[in-house]
Amino acid sequence: MTAVLKHELRLYFHSLTAYVFAAFLLAFAGIGAMLYNIQAAVSNFEYVLSFGAMVFVVIVPVLTMRVIAEERKQKTDQLLYSLPITTTGVIVGKYLALLVVFLIPLLVIAVYPLVFAQYGDVYLLTSYGSILAFFVLGAALLALGVFISSLTDNQGFAAGIGIAVILFNYFSVQLSEQVSATAFGSYVTLVVITALVGLLVWWLTKNDNVAVVVILAALAALSVTYFFKASAFEGLVPRIMAQLSLFDRFSAFVNGVFDMTAITYYLSVIAFFLFLSVQSLEKRRYN
Repeated sequence: MTAVLKHELRLYFHSLTAYVFAAFLLAFAGIGAMLYNIQAAVSNFEYVLSFGAMVFVVIVPVLTMRVIAEERKQKTDQLLYSLPITTTGVIVGKYLALLVVFLIPLLVIAVYPLVFAQYGDVYLLTSYGSILAFFVLGAALLALGVFISSLTDNQGFAAGIGIAVILFNYFSVQLSEQVSATAFGSYVTLVVITALVGLLVWWLTKNDNVAVVVILAALAALSVTYFFKASAFEGLVPRIMAQLSLFDRFSAFVNGVFDMTAITYYLSVIAFFLFLSVQSLEKRRYN
């Protein structure tokens, strides 16, 4: 795992990838600090991080698109299977390299509250609590990006899907509010989501039977629940989207509340997508 970590770090810092990532993140943080902390004279550094979170939509897919996809395209993933290291070690090593690249500019950003505190009242406790949450949010998105990269050998496709998925997650709560709040509207939306999940299962397994069973079982459960208790579907989609949204949970930290439930959710998302990445790589090994 250490060898994979060192190899990935050399690739990032011997190319422009790490520097472009850091430049975009620092640029957004700088613009946010200028708008909120300097021009508007607001002491809440959390607002800067809320503004900077939007940059994840672009920089995370660009950073993660090559992690696995490039290995598959160049067929060098076959070399990974021959290394005296488990697939889990490969994924974790690559993921830790991404965290290092993310952490370096974040350490620079962590100096901002101390600088501003010299010229006014800055809530350092909430500022650094929000920076920690910002790091864990970014870590969760990086894990998602690694998984998307493991599904294809086309870097551009991986980046495009990553941008679409993260952008959808960013606006998911607002979009869900446009869905009919009626029970039938929620039911139809969940049916569409079920079909998309079934498509993802098929993509991962390439097994038609498994995908069909998953879709039919989910549709049966939805239909039975809707038939016997339709009232449970009223306003259900917005509530689900609010629970699943990574960015919406970050709003608690912006409001000065350190939400351990959100931290736990982010860590669960990291573990879940790294697990899926390992399974995706293992599947290709056995194929």
